[in-house]
This record gives sequence, structure tokens and C-alpha cells, in this order.
Amino acid sequence: MRAKTLFLLCLMLFLAACGGGEEPAPKEKVGLERLKADKSTMTELKTPTFDHGKATFATIGTGGVNGVYYPSGGAIANMVNAKRDEYDIRMSVESTGGSVFNINAVLAGDMQFGMAQSDRQYQAVNGIAEWAEKGPQTKLRSVFSLHPEVLTLVAAADAGIKNIGDLKGHSVNIGNPGSGQHRNSTDALGAVGLSLGDIQPVEVRAIESSDLLQSGAIDAYFYTVGHPSAAIKEATEGKRKVVIVPISGVGALFAKFPYYVPAEIDTSFYPELASPDGKITSFGVKATLVTSSDVPDGVVYAVTREVVENLDAFRAQHPALQCLTREGMLQGLSAPIHPGAAIYYRQAGMM
Repeated sequence: MRAKTLFLLCLMLFLAACGGGEEPAPKEKVGLERLKADKSTMTELKTPTFDHGKATFATIGTGGVNGVYYPSGGAIANMVNAKRDEYDIRMSVESTGGSVFNINAVLAGDMQFGMAQSDRQYQAVNGIAEWAEKGPQTKLRSVFSLHPEVLTLVAAADAGIKNIGDLKGHSVNIGNPGSGQHRNSTDALGAVGLSLGDIQPVEVRAIESSDLLQSGAIDAYFYTVGHPSAAIKEATEGKRKVVIVPISGVGALFAKFPYYVPAEIDTSFYPELASPDGKITSFGVKATLVTSSDVPDGVVYAVTREVVENLDAFRAQHPALQCLTREGMLQGLSAPIHPGAAIYYRQAGMM
């Protein structure tokens, strides 16, 4: 009961802090700039009509059920489904392996929307990383940004891991291939001079990490996630005590990759940590919602409109969303904004 009370108190402080300052200006505004620069596209945007009597089905690819993506996707689907008489859209949510899976599924037409980290969106648009062989993914479109996601390094207190360099020789879950944290983890390791050969890498989904750590199968794991996180909180409450380890000395990443930004993790969210230590240094990205140019304008318009016009209700779905603003929804986007979203943004005076 005491731990629960402390967690709720920390959450209240977090909500109060959301209004305490301006969000840093984003480094990556390509999606918005491309759309503003295309005047012919802007003049052709018209409010879509909806074909009543013919239902449209759409799926949102999210992530693990204990993360932020899944409840966020569920909230979006519920808001659109509540207006089925107006839109005649039926939305569903699917738990998936994460960003790369979602982007590829959207581009293949298997899903209409997907949650993806801003770095993965950037890489797909520019044809790098997992998309190096396929080239730039020209059909990928942005809808909006959500919350900041921080690369979080959780370690067993008994493993003696005080900084990221101490991971050498340890068994570490770096995330499943195709997930955001897999790439973020390898980038972080490389920035401090470590390769996968220097650790004992495990490559499974982040939601499995807590059980693996408690069983002694691993000593540490990376997780790119918004805070406070139910999954991280669960990890702190096991018999094997854990700490959150600073990820510092990675300044070169910010110059090399424009989607990375410095970030901090407030340990007061997790009172069961072995040694709560104020704010822990790390870096992060933004969570975004993406779609394809093949998805009809009306479907994307409906999703965008319902989230913006019900922003207070949407923010209430998860503490990580509490600082989301209308302005913040247009930050961190690399892919061109889908015309269906742009129509609403222009109507709402957001662009």
C-alpha cells in the first residue's frame, strides 16, 4: 500500500510538471515542411466524405500489452468506433513486435496504421538501417506524434553495473530484432565503444525482460519506453532488486542521428528501486503514428480529428501521454503528413 501511495504521489508531481515549461524545439520537421512546401497539395485538400452503408475496417499495429503503444492504440480505436454512425469505420488493435514490424505491415497493406518510434520513421523514409536494401519507403506517411520515449537501462543491483560501460561480459537483452530498442541499444553500445561481442546479447521482446532478469537468465536489459511505465514498475517489485543505469557519454549520437535527443528518467516514479537517485541521464526519441499513402483520406481524417478534439480524454489513457499538446503532435515527423491528417490540421488552425 505504501509503495502504491508513493507511486501515485510521484504521478501527481509528474502531471503538475507537464505545464512547467516549453517542449524543446524538434530537430526533425521534415514531414511538416514537405507538406507546407507543396502548395499544390495544400490547395487540393478537401474535407472527405464518408460512404455510409459500406463499413471500412482498419487495424492499428501497436506493441506489447504492458507498454504505452497498446493502450494508446486502443484509445484511438475506441474514439473512432464511438462515431461509427458518422464515419462507418470499424477499428481494431493488434499487439505486435514494434516499430519495424508496424511500418512494414502498414506499407504492405496488412495494417492501416502503426505505432513507430521517430527514428524508425526517419530510417524508413530515408532507406537506411532495415530499409537499406529496399530503399526509401515513399508510401510511408505521418499522422501525428505522441509521447517521448527514453532508452532505459535496467540492471540487477547484484550485478554491479553502474554505467553502460559495465555491461561488458554480462548477459543483456537488447530487444527483439525489428524493435525500436534493438536499434537504440546497439547505437548506445557503439557510442561507448562496445560491440555485441563484448556482451552476451539476448534478443527477445522487452516485455519478457523482467521475468528473465528475476530468474537470473540476464543481468540487464534495454527498453525504449515512456515513463512512468507499468513494465518498469513491475521489474522493480521483484525479489531481485534492480537499478536504472545512466546512459552517458553518447554525445556523438546527437550529431550523427537527428532523431535522438537527450532525456532524463525520474526515478521517483519507481520507489521500489534498490537506489532511487533523482533523475537518470539517457536519450530518447518520440513515438509516432504512421500510415500509408494508400489509406483513404477519410479514414486518416477521422483518426486525426477524434484524437485532437478529445485530447484531454486521450491524455488520460496513460501517464506518458499527459504532456501531449496540439503543437507536440506535429513534432518529430519525418515522413510527409498524410493528406487526410493535413485536412484536419488546416481546419483546426494547426498548420
